[in-house]
Amino acid sequence: MKASLVFQKRLQATPFLIWETVAKIDGIKGNWVAGVHLAPVILDRLQKSALITSTGASTRIEGAHLSDQEVEKLTRGLKIKTWAERDQQEVKGYHELLSNVFNAWESIPFSESSIKHLHQEMLKYVEKDARHRGDYKHAENKVVAKDSKGNIIGVVFDPTPPYLTPKQMHELVEWTSGALANGTPHPLLVIGNFIVEFLKIHPFQDGNGRLSRILTNLLLLKTGYGYVPYVSHEKLIEERKADYYLTLRQSQKTFKRGSGNITPWMEFFLSVLLEQAQSGLAILRQENLEQLLSTNQLKVWQYLGSVAEAAPGAIAQKTGVALPTVRQALKKFLNLKKIQRLGMGPGVRYRKI
Repeated sequence: MKASLVFQKRLQATPFLIWETVAKIDGIKGNWVAGVHLAPVILDRLQKSALITSTGASTRIEGAHLSDQEVEKLTRGLKIKTWAERDQQEVKGYHELLSNVFNAWESIPFSESSIKHLHQEMLKYVEKDARHRGDYKHAENKVVAKDSKGNIIGVVFDPTPPYLTPKQMHELVEWTSGALANGTPHPLLVIGNFIVEFLKIHPFQDGNGRLSRILTNLLLLKTGYGYVPYVSHEKLIEERKADYYLTLRQSQKTFKRGSGNITPWMEFFLSVLLEQAQSGLAILRQENLEQLLSTNQLKVWQYLGSVAEAAPGAIAQKTGVALPTVRQALKKFLNLKKIQRLGMGPGVRYRKI
């Protein structure tokens, strides 16, 4: 069966519940396009915040350790001594590439050569990846499970072998491009199918997960989901990392049996996109800051509403939220101009405006 027929058959079996989610996302998309009126300075501030959040989350999913606060410092040219040089190289490359995608997506074609170029740009600072960046894999890159000592205890996922990778990537990109140009199947289904298939092929020696999230941003922007640069879908995936890997594997293990059943993955993927869209709508309306916050950020926000002012340490003690997370939340509130900083240094305090 030709690849195009496989993809077509796979998406024709999409359950009705998935179509309901698609309709909700598209309803929000329409509201965003019709109602976006935020000042450029606000959109710029929101994009910068989303870039930090997306970069931190996407690299941590793959094993990096930098917090959002450390990512923000690194983007300002400050050296972070706490973590490995490789982590910092990966963060710098991802941040720069995602920024370019957000600002120049209209001029970035969706093609194999473009995908290879994006991979090269994403890893351009990572010294260990210099030999293979921007080039399809030449060796097996099985996804393995390791014990606490780093010893391999089993193969979690067996991707496409190197000799088949160029053929399968050509077929995938060709079909995806054609389907997006024709508008059928629905673009969100086409993007979801592309991502699960791309990660099944695992075309590059390293960086496939990070690149898949860059490509998700690019394809969503190209299909009209304009709120993408202002809300991080990477952060939503990080918060549900176990479900992310579980649904990928559940779907990918069916690929050898005909066209494959990607319903578990598609349900997860679209639920993330729906939450992202809902956060985008909340930004547009500016009616309820709480819709934009994670659980821990919400705890910090609600505590600030119960006191006249508070220091970060006191907030952490009263809410049970770790101090670094408290500081990240306070920075977000400052960027959104929802709180005021009082004093500096060890005696700094914050209060709602």
